[in-house]
Amino acid sequence: MRVLCAFPEVMPSSNSRPPACLAPGALYLALLLHLSLSSQAGDRRPLPVDRATGLKEKTLILLDVSTKNPVRTVNENFLSLQLDPSIIHDGWLDFLSSKRLVTLARGLSPAFLRFGGKRTDFLQFQNLRNPAKSRGGPGPDYYLKNYEDDIVRSDVALDKQKGCKIAQHPDVMLELQREKAAQMHLVLLKEQFSNTYSNLILTARSLDKLYNFADCSGLHLIFALNALRRNPNNSWNSSSALSLLKYSASKKYNISWELGNEPNNYRTMHGRAVNGSQLGKDYIQLKSLLQPIRIYSRASLYGPNIGRPRKNVIALLDGFMKVAGSTVDAVTWQHCYIDGRVVKVMDFLKTRLLDTLSDQIRKIQKVVNTYTPGKKIWLEGVVTTSAGGTNNLSDSYAAGFLWLNTLGMLANQGIDVVIRHSFFDHGYNHLVDQNFNPLPDYWLSLLYKRLIGPKVLAVHVAGLQRKPRPGRVIRDKLRIYAHCTNHHNHNYVRGSITLFIINLHRSRKKIKLAGTLRDKLVHQYLLQPYGQEGLKSKSVQLNGQPLVMVDDGTLPELKPRPLRAGRTLVIPPVTMGFYVVKNVNALACRYR
Repeated sequence: MRVLCAFPEVMPSSNSRPPACLAPGALYLALLLHLSLSSQAGDRRPLPVDRATGLKEKTLILLDVSTKNPVRTVNENFLSLQLDPSIIHDGWLDFLSSKRLVTLARGLSPAFLRFGGKRTDFLQFQNLRNPAKSRGGPGPDYYLKNYEDDIVRSDVALDKQKGCKIAQHPDVMLELQREKAAQMHLVLLKEQFSNTYSNLILTARSLDKLYNFADCSGLHLIFALNALRRNPNNSWNSSSALSLLKYSASKKYNISWELGNEPNNYRTMHGRAVNGSQLGKDYIQLKSLLQPIRIYSRASLYGPNIGRPRKNVIALLDGFMKVAGSTVDAVTWQHCYIDGRVVKVMDFLKTRLLDTLSDQIRKIQKVVNTYTPGKKIWLEGVVTTSAGGTNNLSDSYAAGFLWLNTLGMLANQGIDVVIRHSFFDHGYNHLVDQNFNPLPDYWLSLLYKRLIGPKVLAVHVAGLQRKPRPGRVIRDKLRIYAHCTNHHNHNYVRGSITLFIINLHRSRKKIKLAGTLRDKLVHQYLLQPYGQEGLKSKSVQLNGQPLVMVDDGTLPELKPRPLRAGRTLVIPPVTMGFYVVKNVNALACRYR
């Protein structure tokens, strides 16, 4: 469900449709005005002019939320994470035991952790335990023998630990790893642009490290198996997968499973196409492999992880659902907003770009509901920019507008889980950089996890609007979403509501809470860029205070700014924030 937001800006478009906005009728508007204007005597002065449109703000935006019933309920793990198999190639997998990384990942739990990406279908499992025999890398002497020896010594020390295995890596070791990863990143990009990929070896020790990271962080691991190992008749060759399943079962690893990644690209990546019907049969084969293994007899299975739903991709999904729609526990697809080779900071503020996802959701839902009505749908591997992202843009404050709007839009339209690519790796699309420092999207995700519950509420907005002229469409530059407040957050009683608001206007916007929200205490969590870089900043401030980790094992306290009851919300230009409306006693939010 799309949320209407007042004060739209007219954007030229010849082929776009007006967004499905929720507009109150005359009776509802009159009710809002009756409830709210009596408390606005001191707020009737005109709002500032939006110079980008020349539109004068003559009234307040009046906001209410339906509190009786949720319009949607999404998964408790709605915001989840992904790690790409490239971390085997560039060496970062060896550092997943870092105390700092585990602390950062634990902050976003509970969540799924998907291990998958473009190199999923070139992944081969080998049951090797001796790390010295299975390691390699670029540079002289396989990138400095001392560095490799440090990794081995670290592994030996980890083996002696019980429970969660946590390591402290020396700075010099991390610096060498960053140099190695930078070299490998160039190799990986070359492979990606040429569509020529080399095989990856996942050893038993590497799988142990991956599972240890997920388990210590409170994340449930989803492992994407190689689907490109094919028999002469084009059926799936499951020999390597079976070896991995047996090993992980012997270790009692609690894992869910997938098969392949973007099967619509197999012809260009491998020279061999796999249609939807055959892929469906392969999933049924995987299900039959899991059932005799006691620990995996009821393991969840997700797929087919298709790419953007163009005509050929929809045809593949249709064939898959016809054969294996009842086999998977959720249907999955991927989305990338921008070509990473051509991107500017203003691209992240374009409402047309923010809205591209909505049409894709409808296309996927149409096919899924044709065969399995009500089947859960997940968006996996969502990224802002392709090709590893763009430095100082994909990892900046500006990218957060796309990310937060994605979270709001997906929940409103009934998508059960969204998996962010990627939690950590070399590149610029990640939540954590290669210095193990959280980026703006991490802090945004942390606030979302702390404040937002799975129940989605309907938002009602009244205010000044312009009617679209022929050939033009109104697009929302002020976006408002509402959920029940996370019931695990003990700072707020059940029945509280959390709003999250995106203001893409170049002027501040004023919002008056009305109806059930009127005269309630509000806690503000305003997230803004920190430093001289503005929208390109890689640091953020919460209510004016910069956010940084206290130490490797401690995240900072997320302190709200209390607003007095009845106070108008003032949203600064080009910012985003969360607003907890306390003690609403919303019926929809009182019970789990």
